[in-house]
Amino acid sequence: MATIEVMPARLTREETDDLRRAVACLEGASFAQRLTDVVGRPVELLSRAMPQSARRAVAHATEAALRGALKLALHTLDLKTAAKPANNAHKLAAAASGAVGGALGLAALPVELPISTTILLRSIAEIAREEGEDLSAPDAAFACVEVFALGGRADEEAAFESGYFAVRAALAKSVSDSARFLANEGVGAQSAPVIVRLISQIAARFGVVVSEKVAAQAAPIIGAIGGATVNAAFADHFQTLARGHFIVRRLERKRGASLVAFEYQRLRGARQESRRAAS
Repeated sequence: MATIEVMPARLTREETDDLRRAVACLEGASFAQRLTDVVGRPVELLSRAMPQSARRAVAHATEAALRGALKLALHTLDLKTAAKPANNAHKLAAAASGAVGGALGLAALPVELPISTTILLRSIAEIAREEGEDLSAPDAAFACVEVFALGGRADEEAAFESGYFAVRAALAKSVSDSARFLANEGVGAQSAPVIVRLISQIAARFGVVVSEKVAAQAAPIIGAIGGATVNAAFADHFQTLARGHFIVRRLERKRGASLVAFEYQRLRGARQESRRAAS
């Protein structure tokens, strides 16, 4: 009896183009690289030089901002918003809050960061909805907050598997456990240990980017105007990550996670090879 070979599924050309766009969004310049262009000095070095007291302040403000963001995500993100993401409006609002941070420095962080994080979450939610997410579902709300964990990619995570999939894998159990817990207990149970653990995991990565933002805003040449520029870059960075993230999730819903992950790695490899050849 003849053996019938089954060819592996492939994405359509349009789906491949969408996934290639997601790869560009998720594997592009880091926030530190963006800020280095703005500040003119290596921002990673500036953030590493921050005193321990400043690091503690950043960690505390980051967790508080994310707790507020999660509360917003679970209570109000399913309300009707604009049909098209108002990215520029959100970027301008974030820039305005960044002007305060640039003028007042670290002391303004407990006030400025929750504001800019909330503005960003609204923008992320609009992008998610445009890519087909049902924001009334806890899983989609958690996926919006998960975007804040995507910005602090560590270099060692990019060796074989992309940092994007490494972060999602690291958060997967906490996200699924939290979504299941909320489905059973309701949104009033946000202080449950499983949800606190998820927030801590996201905050550990989001805090890397926040530290870089604070270090850039604290640079002597920055001030209020530069602080607005830094926050505009901050907003643009997470809007870009959100677009890539929700393109991937849309394709996963349609074609399955395994195929999308395989094609993502193939396109990522081709992109890296093309950049090496051009350098």
